[in-house]
Amino acid sequence: FKRVSQLRTGPSISNDILQSATKSLLIALFAILVYVTFRYEFSFALGAILAICHDVLMTLGIFFMWGGELSAPVMAAVLTIIGFSINDTIVIFDRIREDLKLGLLASFTEIMNGAIGKTLSRTIITSGTTLLAAGSLFLFGGGAINAFAFTLLAGVVTGTFSSIFIAGSLVLWKNKGEKPKLADETVITQHSISTVSYTHLRDHETREDLRWRMIVEEKKRWGGGGG
Repeated sequence: FKRVSQLRTGPSISNDILQSATKSLLIALFAILVYVTFRYEFSFALGAILAICHDVLMTLGIFFMWGGELSAPVMAAVLTIIGFSINDTIVIFDRIREDLKLGLLASFTEIMNGAIGKTLSRTIITSGTTLLAAGSLFLFGGGAINAFAFTLLAGVVTGTFSSIFIAGSLVLWKNKGEKPKLADETVITQHSISTVSYTHLRDHETREDLRWRMIVEEKKRWGGGGG
């Protein structure tokens, strides 16, 4: 056989890769912390950051158990997983915030479970198509791309798991099961429904029908629901 090329990574290069990767991860986590805190509140940011830390540690753990070696493509895959995971988490958080602002007559746990259920099909489809793409790279890419593809495979699985089961649970734990301050921004409350005059009721319409009609009209006024 003829040797086409040979690639060696010395200790100094490995150290540079590790330092650059660590700096990139810290910057990404800080940016996510600031963004989620301003978009929602700190408890949501804490849940998102801890879920991402879970994803990174689990992904790297699975990768090293597979026998992989740390490299620039692997760290690029880890950063990609961070973006993938936070995107899934934000979709669920958006649904939670929307339901909180609608003043639904349910506990925070019920609202959170409902939000996860409403976005579950979207999460499964997104993760499934990403797994198909990463699996194709792993099976047919060969060479240096294998480590990148395997990291993506492990990261998509752990990221999907954390978005569904970890991020929301941490928010619930941080708020001790109580509704967060986002609920104070409720667009339609039970009090606003109870004070509505019966003259607002249409023919054969109950107060509960009126409540849901007002919710739908308010959602349209605010631009509709999230994805």
